[in-house]
Formats: sequence, C-alpha cells, structure tokens
Amino acid sequence: MTKEHWAALVEASGAKKDSEGFLLPPEGKLLTLYISSNGATLSVQRIEAIREEQGLVRARTKKGELFVLALQDLFAGAVEET
Repeated sequence: MTKEHWAALVEASGAKKDSEGFLLPPEGKLLTLYISSNGATLSVQRIEAIREEQGLVRARTKKGELFVLALQDLFAGAVEET
C-alpha cells in the first residue's frame, strides 16, 4: 500500500488522532486491513485504532490485540459500520 492509499483509507474512515498518536475511527465504525506477503494472506478485523510510522502499521483490535504490519504488505482496507 502506498502512502496515498493509506491516507485515502484514513480519510474514508473519518479517524481522528488520540493522545498516543493512534487514529481512531468514530463511534460505530471499525476497520479491516488485508495483508499479503510471500503468497500468504491475512485479514485483521475489528480494528479500533491504527498508527503508521516509518513503514510500520500498528493496528489494535476490539479484543486488545496489537498487530504490527509492514505498510508495503497491505493491499486493501475496509471501513465497516458496527
């Protein structure tokens, strides 16, 4: 995913920064990120907070899980209504 693609996803989600630098979508919205690396795929769902820094994306789910992903491995993102 390019920085432009990332910025479009953040904009579409309506996310705002918190005091820790995470972007939080508004109440009632969650994100899903789709990742592909060396032929393996993964989707991270029910994301409530994201942060991109130096090519790494930190994604925190509703369960409190924290995923650290390479921005270059992301190929899509979705904004979902809960």
